[in-house]
Amino acid sequence: MSVSAQTSAPAAAFELKAAGFTLPVIRLLGLDMDAVAEQLGIKVEQAPDFFHNTPVVIDLTGLTEAAGEVQFPLLVGLLRGYGMIPFGVRGGSQAQHTAAEAMELAILGDALVRRAGPQASSASRSEPDAKPGPAGSFTLITRPVRSGQRVYAAGGDLSVVAAVSAGAELMADGNIHVYGALRGRALAGMKGDTEARIFCQNLEAELVSVAGHYRVSENIPSELKGVPVQIFLDQKVLRIEKI
Repeated sequence: MSVSAQTSAPAAAFELKAAGFTLPVIRLLGLDMDAVAEQLGIKVEQAPDFFHNTPVVIDLTGLTEAAGEVQFPLLVGLLRGYGMIPFGVRGGSQAQHTAAEAMELAILGDALVRRAGPQASSASRSEPDAKPGPAGSFTLITRPVRSGQRVYAAGGDLSVVAAVSAGAELMADGNIHVYGALRGRALAGMKGDTEARIFCQNLEAELVSVAGHYRVSENIPSELKGVPVQIFLDQKVLRIEKI
């Protein structure tokens, strides 16, 4: 038997796989970085945990060809200052792509990212059963939301008729309903709706938030864990009550 036949192949150290992810998108409508900073600051204050360590895509499709140069160093610094991780750009001119690449941003095609807006609620592409209602007013998830998955119902409510694992994240501009165990994070009223609520059959959440007011697991009384509850704001105080 030859030496080469006796030598076993080394164990694989990695594998390359194609995967689909839905990333949050910041669509620029102008080049005034002061205005972007001011308005983005308001959004971050409403839901700081949503933006922390979140990879984002910069969408340039809302800019006209005559808009001019994007101040990528300022924009990237601004996003990082708010805890986000600028990942790449979509749309724009060749000159803008060159400037983006100088900041080590990827140039993405439309197939790699979907923008969450009033007409299109987004969910992880590994979750095929997200069913948005008319005008994005309601999104239904019928399978478990697993660790690392993020579901955002833009412009309306989100209902999950399955368990939500630790490390998963639910977000909605309106209410959130979970008809199973909620072990991940749930953020309702993402755009500042103080009337939004979170309802769940079994509260084991890492974090819950309504309109930017949040509470982490360590600050949730033990008698409210593992039971059906509703979570809402009362005079800017986040309250959790048994149902």
